[in-house]
Amino acid sequence: MSSSSSRSGSQSASSSGNSSTISIPATAAAGSLTITQPPTTVTSFYKIASNEMVTFGWNFTDVLVTPTHLTVSAQCDNGNTYPVGPASDGIIDGSATQVVWDVYSYQKSHSDNPLPQATCTLLICDERGLGASRRGGYMNPNSQATFAFYTPQSYTPISSGWSCAICSNGFSSYIAQPTIITIVATTLVVFLSGFQLLRNAFRTT
Repeated sequence: MSSSSSRSGSQSASSSGNSSTISIPATAAAGSLTITQPPTTVTSFYKIASNEMVTFGWNFTDVLVTPTHLTVSAQCDNGNTYPVGPASDGIIDGSATQVVWDVYSYQKSHSDNPLPQATCTLLICDERGLGASRRGGYMNPNSQATFAFYTPQSYTPISSGWSCAICSNGFSSYIAQPTIITIVATTLVVFLSGFQLLRNAFRTT
């Protein structure tokens, strides 16, 4: 994009994707992108499973120059960065306000570099890249949203031999503790003795 200072203290820039020119006031604030989905106040968890689509949404504020394109990616705790959306490079139209990601299909076709069960940061930038400096009327890169992936365990029916290891181990540990058995037995004896005393007292009255 070309820009030049005018005598009125404003800048002119060619609008992306067409030949029109937009005048940018010298006092124009840097444009921003605000995430609307998911919430940025908490970490959202997304399941990697068939037919489970992940949608990221946003809106623009003070963006006077429409980006040529947006690049959406996920930077995860394992040190890798993954393209978000249907394109292999994460590039979508510059005026888009959401992207839908089929994470299950991505996982199936990228077995050499699968999505991790880890926390990731959503990165969105225009054609100037993530390191673009703040500039009036132009979109500033965004990294506000964090999210995480998880893979559900497959269902195993009881008939196939499933057993609750925690349940059985927990019960056997109680049985193996003679102290616990003694306490339970003593409590039971005290309760029954007290009940018998009360019963006899009522009979005498």
